[in-house]
Amino acid sequence: MAQIAEPYIRRRAIRHLEKGRIVIFGAGTGNPFFTTDTAAALRAVEVEAEALLKGTHSGTDGIYTSDPRTDPDAVKLDHISYIDLVSGGLRAMDATAATLCMENNLPIVMFDLMQAGNVLSVIEGRPIGTIVA
Repeated sequence: MAQIAEPYIRRRAIRHLEKGRIVIFGAGTGNPFFTTDTAAALRAVEVEAEALLKGTHSGTDGIYTSDPRTDPDAVKLDHISYIDLVSGGLRAMDATAATLCMENNLPIVMFDLMQAGNVLSVIEGRPIGTIVA
């Protein structure tokens, strides 16, 4: 990993952000029972991020009322509350991660990572995917 990324050190990550750099957190925490969603929420809260950007590679462009790959009647949700995400059984994100974001008022933006131009769009703040707040 050292050839492609720095190890996570909170102060170093914050310093990069202060210099106007983009910090991308990869991998998990190395602890059992914690998903990469939870690791992302934890790191975002630690560095006081403005939002958690959750790019999916499943081919869906946000959160739907049900799985759009199997349900033709699934409806995309542009906005959803943390409570609805956790209690609605939408399975878009680990409940622990969503709860951590909720407790720290950290918005989540879920979008299709594989769609060309989406990373730039979400970084520029264009309306894309689903916002959880």
